[in-house]
Amino acid sequence: MAEKQGIKPVAENRKARHDYFVVEKLEAGLSLVGTEVKSIRAGAVNLKDSWVEEENGELFVLGMHVSPYEKGNIFNRDPLRKRKLLVHKKEIRHLAQEKKLKGYTLIPLQLYFKRGKVKLELGLCKGKKLYDKRADMAVRAAKRDIDRALKQQRR
Repeated sequence: MAEKQGIKPVAENRKARHDYFVVEKLEAGLSLVGTEVKSIRAGAVNLKDSWVEEENGELFVLGMHVSPYEKGNIFNRDPLRKRKLLVHKKEIRHLAQEKKLKGYTLIPLQLYFKRGKVKLELGLCKGKKLYDKRADMAVRAAKRDIDRALKQQRR
């Protein structure tokens, strides 16, 4: 993943792209405590089993593990606490409607710093079936074989 201008990637949820079709992407800010930001800056964050829920017109990310900051003391928070996402109300209504009508899921795809602020890339996702995953694996294997054959041919 190439570093874009002013964007420093911290964590990526690779399992999400394996288990879901990403229909739409959205950038959201996170409401964090200082020690959490320091811990994220050190890369001590895991998005693997996290998801986003809408509650009273607000979005919260659940299951995102931010390890306690080593040098933090009483200011460290629970690593698995739910964290509020900073998103416009219009976007929240749109996402809630898509979730309700089409049965989509909101999954965190990537966590990164943008101009010094922590941002979370959300994906409006549709679950993959087992046969979809197998088809993706077959396509990747075929591409790998073709690349390998081309590399052998160049030699």
